Amino acid sequence: MGAPGRVLLWLQLCALTRAAYKFWVPNTDFDAAANWSQNRTPCAGATVEFPADKMVSVLVREGHSISDMLLPLDGEFVLASGAGFSAPDIGSHLDCSTGGPALFRDPDRFCWHDPRLWRSGDAAHGLFSVDAERVPCSHDDVIFPSDASFRVGLGPGAGTVRVRSVRALGQTFTSDEDLADFLASRAGRLRFHGPGTLSVGPEACADQSGCVCGHAEVQPWICAALLQPLGGRCPQAACRDPLRPEGQCCDLCGAIVSLTHGPAFDLQRYRARLLHAFLALPQYQGLQMAVSKVPRQHRLREASGAKADTEIQVVLVETGPETGGAGRLAQALLADIAEHGEALGVLSATARESGAPVGGGSAAGLNAPGPRAGLAGGLAAALLLLLLALLAGALLLRRAGRLRWRRRDEADPAPAGAPVGFHNPVFYAADLAEALPAPQLPAPQLDVWSSSRSYFVNPLFGEAEAEA
Repeated sequence: MGAPGRVLLWLQLCALTRAAYKFWVPNTDFDAAANWSQNRTPCAGATVEFPADKMVSVLVREGHSISDMLLPLDGEFVLASGAGFSAPDIGSHLDCSTGGPALFRDPDRFCWHDPRLWRSGDAAHGLFSVDAERVPCSHDDVIFPSDASFRVGLGPGAGTVRVRSVRALGQTFTSDEDLADFLASRAGRLRFHGPGTLSVGPEACADQSGCVCGHAEVQPWICAALLQPLGGRCPQAACRDPLRPEGQCCDLCGAIVSLTHGPAFDLQRYRARLLHAFLALPQYQGLQMAVSKVPRQHRLREASGAKADTEIQVVLVETGPETGGAGRLAQALLADIAEHGEALGVLSATARESGAPVGGGSAAGLNAPGPRAGLAGGLAAALLLLLLALLAGALLLRRAGRLRWRRRDEADPAPAGAPVGFHNPVFYAADLAEALPAPQLPAPQLDVWSSSRSYFVNPLFGEAEAEA
């Protein structure tokens, strides 16, 4: 079979199995500035130090002049064409040694479960993956760079990392036997470490509706690795009532559309439809979208009466300064499903949307507890405390016999012309109503007004009364 025939067969197999590729990003190259403590490669005449207790394979691409080098106990240098090391001339590059030695950073800092260290082979403008799916799924093909050195930690626990295939050092491993032999070799031990095990299998995704990634058990490790630079805590979402999609580590602002589907649903075709028919429109340029099959939460399955254990999750995230686009796109998708759902193989759809942005928006400003709200709350609390203090003082005076009050029908008649005291108009609503002109209300409302006689009079200024 010729080359065109092999390429066509490969494309047909990829379309049949829905293969996805994940590429390992970081490296342990000598010439990569990020691998050195000062974020720059050693200058000419520098002293170079590698961690003595680490294993590492280092690719050297260029020639370097160094004065001294501390090597690791176990490791290797892979020299590209024209690369090498030389000693500097005596007295030259004196300024290079003043900053201390150049320290090679810990090569064991790269973890398989860190989503930041992987790149998807089918990435497209406007598309992203939830955090758990950024790490290779069980049906993904994993590719390590053939033109760079690398070192990968296989998880903090002794679990099994399972993928469809692994390509490293120019070899593709599709069976556990071949992969185990490679990992046990010196080249494998220099590049893979940790308590976990790496396994491969033929579990390609042959379902046109997509396959679940299968990272529910290791998602805590994924989130821990992702949030490690942030101290293990998620940043606060910039909206009220944020959403957390299935497979995402932190809350986000936007909308989630959940679909139940039939046997005719094609995930790749539907994703392409959303990209070209919706996300490409000018009004949705500030949005990003993630589309994948995820486990349906048990409580949602019971509430909806659905029998399926999975659903299609469409996550819409707002990345620009304007807000509301995710909600509008979610409603547009629901309208599209109502019109074309049968042809697309979609049985039902629901949408959820986050709340208004925190600060800066009109809706947020109306509901935000601003300075006036805080001042009003403080005044109300002060008045309540003052009222409670006055009541407590009145009760103490009454117990001491210095203050007495009785019901109106038991009180002594007041002498003519004597003051009748002061009734608090805030609480003595009945007397206030009698003092004002009677409103022109229908008779039934007048009866309700006159019969409602529950009120309270401040005991320090007058008499207490509570009549029903």
